Amino acid sequence: MMKGHEEENILYVRMFGEFSMTWNGRVLTGRSGSGGNQFACLMQLLLHNREQGVDKGYLEEVLFAGRDVQDRAHAIRSIIYNARKKLRAACLPGADYIRRQPGGYRWAGEIPVVEDAAEMERLYQEMKEEHDPERRLKLCVDACHCYQGEFLGNQPGSVWAAKEARRYRELFCACMEEAITLLREQKDYIRMEKLGIYATKLYPMANWETVTMEALVSSGRDRDAERFYNDTVSLYLQEQGLRPSSQLTEQLHRLGSQIRHTYAVFDDIQDELEENRSKPPGGYLCSYPVFQGIYQMMIRMLERNGLSVYLMLCTVVDSKGNPVQEGLVLEQMSQRLCEAIQCSIRKSDVLNQYGKGQYLVLLLNTTLENCRILQKRIDSRFQIGRQRIGLQYHVKSVICTPGMRKQVME
Repeated sequence: MMKGHEEENILYVRMFGEFSMTWNGRVLTGRSGSGGNQFACLMQLLLHNREQGVDKGYLEEVLFAGRDVQDRAHAIRSIIYNARKKLRAACLPGADYIRRQPGGYRWAGEIPVVEDAAEMERLYQEMKEEHDPERRLKLCVDACHCYQGEFLGNQPGSVWAAKEARRYRELFCACMEEAITLLREQKDYIRMEKLGIYATKLYPMANWETVTMEALVSSGRDRDAERFYNDTVSLYLQEQGLRPSSQLTEQLHRLGSQIRHTYAVFDDIQDELEENRSKPPGGYLCSYPVFQGIYQMMIRMLERNGLSVYLMLCTVVDSKGNPVQEGLVLEQMSQRLCEAIQCSIRKSDVLNQYGKGQYLVLLLNTTLENCRILQKRIDSRFQIGRQRIGLQYHVKSVICTPGMRKQVME
């Protein structure tokens, strides 16, 4: 059910994401007030259960949600009466729309209804019976595109909606996995990439990023794959304040290790390796994967030459010393902290935004006393006037001996 391709005299029902009912271009669902909400709840139940109808007791339980209504039978009749009036006012043909049946109510079948959830389920069932790979793939992809978000995602408190949401989420995952398998077999990496991007938009931080990464690597788009790899890990750490799951990290590293550059002359390779001259002066600001690689390289070097290396974590905190975790202020302070650190450390030191309001700094060939001096230098550049936001520091000395590494808290 694609928006913009709706035919006339068909009631289009959207269950995925925000609920809506559309008749000849007009949206019928109520958007405010208890009456509008009850109308929407009634329509959701009746339209989603068009085949079997809805039990009267269950309908009362959902509509009144535990409220003390003395005459529920009368209240239900009133809600249905008002719903019929609303549907007539929208110029829907017929006069009944909602019918009594033994033990409950059901939607009258004269008006054609197209529901996205039912359409997805139909495509999924057809896919299970289909043996032709191309036709099977089309059914899978179409079913995935029917899914525009969680089932009644704006009603997380509804028990029946939550159960259906879980079922359709599993259905979406099953269609995705089947589609990915078929696309991989056909080496159709363009559609595989698009499908991975689509799934990631619906469920960011759910490991669908590996689908896009696999498509980029398999199609030989090495530079795009490298950019996507770095952007994905940075997104987890910087914008969401989360570390990627071990599964995702392992998969991204595995796929990233498959990247192979095309043939190039040595001078071009060296030019590509060099740092962008437009980068600001001061410490080297890099993504987390790069920072992690530099850190691991430093560990190896320490085993040979005994350099003194310190790892510092800088965190934006409030007046009580608690980390600031949300809001526009945090974003502004985080940017200011980045500039303060970068201007305070040496060009040989390495900097990474680890999370919201948090930065990791790798300080090479220094001492603990110099780390304390650096903290004062960062504070002087970060603090403005009498602001109540401050910084908290944690510093560890990285010590290595042959065959053994340990970190000692200073």
